[in-house]
Parts: sequence; structure tokens; C-alpha cells
Amino acid sequence: KSYIFIKVTKIILQIPKQVPELRELFKSVGIEFYEADIRFPMRFLMDKNIKGSLNIEGSFDVEDTVDRIYKEPELTPTEFKPELKVISLDIETSSDGKKLYSIALYSKDYQKVLLVSKKELKNILTFKDESSLLNAFVNEIKTFDPDIITGWNVLNFDLKYLSEKFKKHKIEFSISKDLSKPKFKFSDNFFKASTVDIVGRQVLDAIDLLKSSFIKMQDYKLSTVASKVLGKSKLIGELNKGLEIDRLFKESPENLAEYNLNDSILVYQIIEKTGILDLTIKRSTLTGMELNKVSSSIASLDSLYIREANQNSIVCPTSKFEERTERIKGGYVMDSIPGIYEFIINLDFKSLYPTIMMTFNIDPASFVENPETTKNLVKSPNDAYFKNQEGILPTILKKIFNEREIATKNKDNLTKQALKILLVSFFGVMASPNCRFYNLKIANAITHFARFIIQLTAKKIEEKGLRVIYQDTDSAYVISNKKSLEEAEKQGEELKDYVNDFFKDYIKKEYNRESHLEFEFEKVFIKFFMPRLRHTEAGAKKRYAGLVIKDGKEKLEFTGLEFVRGDWTPLAKKFQEELLWLIFHNEDPDKFIIGFVKDLEKGKFDDLLVYRKSIRKELEEYTRITPAHVKAARKLKKLESNKIEYILTEDGPEPVQNIKHKIDYKHYINKQIKTIADAVLIFFNKN
Repeated sequence: KSYIFIKVTKIILQIPKQVPELRELFKSVGIEFYEADIRFPMRFLMDKNIKGSLNIEGSFDVEDTVDRIYKEPELTPTEFKPELKVISLDIETSSDGKKLYSIALYSKDYQKVLLVSKKELKNILTFKDESSLLNAFVNEIKTFDPDIITGWNVLNFDLKYLSEKFKKHKIEFSISKDLSKPKFKFSDNFFKASTVDIVGRQVLDAIDLLKSSFIKMQDYKLSTVASKVLGKSKLIGELNKGLEIDRLFKESPENLAEYNLNDSILVYQIIEKTGILDLTIKRSTLTGMELNKVSSSIASLDSLYIREANQNSIVCPTSKFEERTERIKGGYVMDSIPGIYEFIINLDFKSLYPTIMMTFNIDPASFVENPETTKNLVKSPNDAYFKNQEGILPTILKKIFNEREIATKNKDNLTKQALKILLVSFFGVMASPNCRFYNLKIANAITHFARFIIQLTAKKIEEKGLRVIYQDTDSAYVISNKKSLEEAEKQGEELKDYVNDFFKDYIKKEYNRESHLEFEFEKVFIKFFMPRLRHTEAGAKKRYAGLVIKDGKEKLEFTGLEFVRGDWTPLAKKFQEELLWLIFHNEDPDKFIIGFVKDLEKGKFDDLLVYRKSIRKELEEYTRITPAHVKAARKLKKLESNKIEYILTEDGPEPVQNIKHKIDYKHYINKQIKTIADAVLIFFNKN
């Protein structure tokens, strides 16, 4: 909808629950209302323009459990960055889950293991029973007084288990700052998040922190991530772990305590090494979102947009879900020209969608639904119209870009990463029916401009006598007519300047706007492989590999091919990498391929045959078709993760925890090796 500029009245109620009552009353008599869905605390923070940290002035009282209680204080925003106390929590239980063995707590300059044991043990706090241990755990939390409680699946496993134990033993689970009990909402499946509210403390699961920081892993087991990030391992392997923990509890409680503490240390060190907590805090102070909600892109846009709009005397619509009637038109992806090439120049537009929004003033507050005149309006390629005066979203984006420039100058990589994540999220939010600003015409204006710009870019490059072999959304791949890396890189820089100068003039002339588009020379691929679609002559999309020079060394880079796809085995990845390395160095691959297949049949690569795939819904919901990973999952005694690992045997897919039949090597040769080999060999008239 277009914004209609009329005067509105702000109504402030004393009790939050009165807001929905008044909202329903207005709805019943046909009175329009705005921003009536914003939660009371968030409304307060928006009105005070507080994001993450604040300054408090005024008189206060002191009580036992709280340092200060202010009466009518003055609250103002501040740039203060908190130093938060973090504690990593891990528990160990019996293999049947009935007994709590121990609790480990770790932080900087602090480590404790609480263990149920009738004998005293060095450097371990021992307790005669579970009740004593639970009471001691509460006291440890109170004494250490953490701001953040973390762990590996800490909410759905550790805290959930402990809450049940506290309930069973009728002990108050009072680990909040004000000694109140945590308010849990546990979910019983993998597909719905559990939540907890602990007054004065925040529970941040390390797995969630990694995922929301876009740190991708093969899987999110602690052993996998610790190995990748720290080069360290757990003290007990996955095989028969439960039985080994039972044995240690009976025979060697000191070693069990060491294992328990080591897990909590690994989690703490992963958070420290990756900087994911610092990144989360930075995202919170940028958007005003709570620490456990920084990954909510719709709420983050709301927080920033409504603040900026209100400061410009504009109110925003009340959020309401709309049915998606049609899909947004995506970015332009060119049909590639398949082949094996030398010296391919890769160029792309930096932050294309955000710069399009700034360049053409694409914004809900600037959108004009049915213009009476198109004078001084920006018209998009999908016939959407926008006022040519600065909108809310372009203003926010310019501030973000300015902050990013400052962060770059100051070498502040943390802020740069937080701003990058924020920028990437804005476009997707605009295209979501859950967003209060959802408007398919506005969202499509962005992608239509992107398609227009990238196709016009190819036209301008080809006017220079060069050939574009592929384009994808914001990128272009150009055959250099040069014979050396240095000459090709120089040509890439020249193309970058040529395209930027063109758009600067073009946008000023056609739209009377300043261009914020930034075309960049990315790299030169010394060798480049663009495959065909299987069983056709047509070129594939979003699938290629190339050889580049990085830090003085040759390196293979893959996009979309089997090497980077999670549904292919490590065997396929190893084969593809070694095959392309040979091809890119002009070596005959025949001997390698024949030898690789023979080694596979001899069992030399058995540890590389594991498929890993996630189940997306409950197992019983797979009725129409049953994929291989679901068949494997149904052969498990207990489903402990939504990531299923399985091997293809002569009896079909079997989970790695329960392999009963011989490996089906023919499957791996025909479905993994042959497919990859043929995609390359076709260019040499071989198979």
C-alpha cells in the first residue's frame, strides 16, 4: 500500500494487556490503527531509542537480590559495550538417562565439577546424592553470577534435564538474579525452538550462535566443531559413549569428571576463538534486538525502520500475515557457455540489492501505488513507482554503509561482519508475508532492477569485444583475451572502472539519482570449468570450479558442484578435487580414474562413503516417498539428531551406528564417481 500522509494520534496505555483490547475495539468500528502489535518492552526501547545498552540516572534503593531499584529514572541511549560474564555448562547422565552423574561449570579463571560420589576426590566437589548436588549447583550459579549461560544443546538437553531433576526432588530451581524460577517452554521435536526466561541471565546455545553467525560446519556435533575450530577432540568418542560413561562413573569417577569438564571447556573455547558471542553482542547493539533474537531479520528491520520512521514523524502499519499469492521473481541467471577455459575474469556488484534500494529510493514510505502523475518519480522495470525524495530504508542503508566504511578504516572486522549480516537480511524480509512492509511489487522492483543492471553490464562488456560466458544475480564471468595472469588482472581493473563510470552517468541522466552501485574486480581464474547439464548440450547454472592464486599458492575453488554439496559423500569430493587438479594442470586423467575405482572396490575409501542428510519433518510424516536417509533413520533404535549419517549397502541404506550388510561399491562407482568423471571427460570426447 502507498503511505498516506495524514495526522495520527498516539495513545499511551498504562497496562500492556489493554493494547489488544483497544485494538479489537477499533477494528470492530472500522478505525485504522498503526504499530499496535509492538510488544510493550520493545515499544519503550524504540521510543527512548535505546539499542542494547543504556544510561540510567536517578535515585535508587538497594535490596538483597538486586543491586539497585530505580524510582522514575532518566533513561538515555549509550554506546557502552558490556563485558559479560559467561559460564559454560555441561552435564553427564547414565546411559538410560535416569541418573545424574555430574555437572561441569567453566569460565575464565573458574572451573568446577560437581559429582555424585560417596568418596572424596581431588579437585572435584563430591556429593552423596542428586539432591545435594542440585542444591550446590544453584549456589555455584548464585556465587559466580553469570550474565550468559551457554553449552552445547544446553537448553534442550542440559537445562531441560536439570529442570526435571529439580522438579522430581522438589528443590527450587532458583538460578535467576532475583531467585525466581526459570520459565521454560520446551519443544519435543527438532523443528521448533525451545525458549527459557531467566531473570538477569541469558541462555545462548553455542550451536545456535554458530548457525546464526553463518558459520557452516559439516555437522554440529561438538566433536566435529572442536576439531575444525580448535584442533582438539572430546576425551570419549561417539562409539558406545553412554556405556563408557557408565563404566567411568563406577570405576574411574576422576576420568568422568575430566571428560565432563573438557566438554564445557571446548564449548567456551569455541565461542572465544570464533568470536560468535562478541558478534552477537555487536548485532544486538546495532539493531536493538535482545541477544537471543538477533537472528530474527524481520524483527531487526522493524526495530531499525520504525525508529527511523517515527523520528521522521511517520508511523508504520500494524503487522498482519498475508497469504503469498505469487512468488517473487529472482535474480537473473544466464545459461552458461560450458567448457574448460583459461584466464576467466570474475567481477561482481558489491551488496547489489542494498545499493539498488539506495540508488532508486526503493522504500515502503516512498512507494506510490497509483500515481496521478509520474513526474519526479522513479519507475522500476516492473512498473513500480517511488518518490524521488530520500526514503526511510535508503537512509538506514546509508548509515550502515557509512559505519561499514569506518569499521574498514579502523580494521574492526567484528562490526564489518555484523553490518554485512544486517545488509544481507533486508531484501529477504521485504519479500516475506510475515513482514509488516510486505509488498511484492516493492520486492520485485529490487530484483527487476538487478536483472536489468546485470544484463546491461554484459552488453557494455561485450561492446568492448569480450565474451561473457556466465552471469548470476550480481556476478559476471568474462573470457580475458590476455595470455598471462598479470595482463588479465589489469583488464579486470579496467572493466571495473568502465562499468562504474557508465552507470554513474546513466543513472544521473535517466533517473536524476546518484548511483550507489559498486562494480568490483574480484579475481582471475587461471583455469575454469563450467559443466554441461547432464545428458544435454546446455550449460549448467550455479555450478563451476576454478584454479586461482591465493597467497602465492594455487588453490581450487568450487561453487555448486559435488565438492561443496552436503548431499554428496566425502568420496565424491575427494575424487572431484583430484580429477580437476589433473585436468587444470593438463595431465591425462585415465590412469588416475582407473586406479581410484580399483582402490574403492578394495575398501581403501570406506571411511569416505558416508552420506549425511537432515530430516525436515517427523519420520512418520514421510508417506508418499521414503528417501534413503529416512529409511536409514527408521533403522535406528533411537533418533538423537535430525542429521542422519548412512551408508549404501547391498541391503539398502543403513545408519552408520548399525551397519549389518556389505557395502554396495557399484552404487558408489555409478552414482558418485561416474557422474563426476563424465562431466569433465565429455570435453575430451571420453567417458
